[in-house]
Amino acid sequence: MVDIKPLTPEEMATWPTEVKVKLEKAFEDSRGKIQPLVDMDMKSCVLISSTPGAVRANHYHKTGWHFCYVVSGEIEYYHRKVGDTTPPKKVIAGPGEMIFTPPMMEHSMVFKTHSTFITMDRNSRIQEVYEADVVRIPPIEPHSHD
Repeated sequence: MVDIKPLTPEEMATWPTEVKVKLEKAFEDSRGKIQPLVDMDMKSCVLISSTPGAVRANHYHKTGWHFCYVVSGEIEYYHRKVGDTTPPKKVIAGPGEMIFTPPMMEHSMVFKTHSTFITMDRNSRIQEVYEADVVRIPPIEPHSHD
């Protein structure tokens, strides 16, 4: 049996309200900088690299959310609520920017350049847990990637 904790109204109240997340001011001194990214309970943090022309996601999560912090390159991020049939909205995130995906949000990511990003997830990325929470959907991003 896969253990995924249920969502609560208290947890949902802590989520960002916009897709592109405004980062807190970095702490800086003579040693360098510390950039706060996410200070929430989560189960997983992974580093993902993508090649030009790659498309990721085309799914939604039933209970999972994730933050994606772009280290290099760029993410063309398409999103819409589950059940919405209108064209998805597009957000572009570049180096030093972060996007948030709540549960029940169809999303797709298109990469036009070599890109690296860190994904911080509410749920574990152990395959059986991930698969129990993800629902794959037909592509929602435009088919032309010029």
